[in-house]
Amino acid sequence: MAAPRSFLWTRRIFLTLLTGFVLLPVYVMISSSLKPLEDVSGSFHWLPSGFTVRPYLDIWTTVPLADYFMNSLIVAGAATVCSVVIAVFAAYAVSRYTFRGKRVFTVTVLSTQMFPGILFLLPLFLIYVNLGNATGIALFGSRAGLILTYLTFSLPFSIWMLIGYFDSVPRELDEAALVDGCGPLGALFRVVVPAAIPGIVAVAVYAFMTAWGEVLFASVLTNDTTRTLAVGLQGYATQNDVYWNQVMAASLVVSVPVVAGFLLLQRYLVAGLTAGAVK
Repeated sequence: MAAPRSFLWTRRIFLTLLTGFVLLPVYVMISSSLKPLEDVSGSFHWLPSGFTVRPYLDIWTTVPLADYFMNSLIVAGAATVCSVVIAVFAAYAVSRYTFRGKRVFTVTVLSTQMFPGILFLLPLFLIYVNLGNATGIALFGSRAGLILTYLTFSLPFSIWMLIGYFDSVPRELDEAALVDGCGPLGALFRVVVPAAIPGIVAVAVYAFMTAWGEVLFASVLTNDTTRTLAVGLQGYATQNDVYWNQVMAASLVVSVPVVAGFLLLQRYLVAGLTAGAVK
């Protein structure tokens, strides 16, 4: 049965307005990043009077953006790898084995998502500082401390998501691998993990994006040498002026890895997010 013409036109108008609403901020960012500072600081004009690529060159010298970029890449990459590896083992154990406290563990993992992140800021700060004073392990102001912090956010959701995905993988595959001579780890890495690639990719993307754009903990638990991109962008605002064109240019540059990764992995991401929803 064909849809009514009024419905088709309503859908087209709605999708056009939605597309414009989504693309409008992107256009403002791109156009502002190509304007001289004088044009950006004044009244906003939809059509720039002139274009310049100077902001894309100045962003690397106004603040040490390359250092911030490397810090973010190391922290987000390490947090993603650790989160995926730990979540795979934990989710596989919960999905395939029965042990005492299994239900308590799963409920506890999920319940951690109910608490706001700011609730953990002061406790983590005190733990890192006191631990460093007592043992000499420098977690405050280090990349390692920030990686551990991001694990507390991404790991519970990653475990819970992979539990649902592993539950959707038939247990007969594990049993067939065990019959063929594989041990539990062999069955996990040779059978279950290849079948769970979409879910693992979805978890990895979630963990990476969580660490890449986080501001609150990075602004407190880092110093000048370990500062990440999300915090480093504040360096374009000085006491005398705000380099808006460089802010827009830097924002576009730091968005490239996330956008490129999403475009490359989107088919795995969609499959992973919907897997395990129906059994």
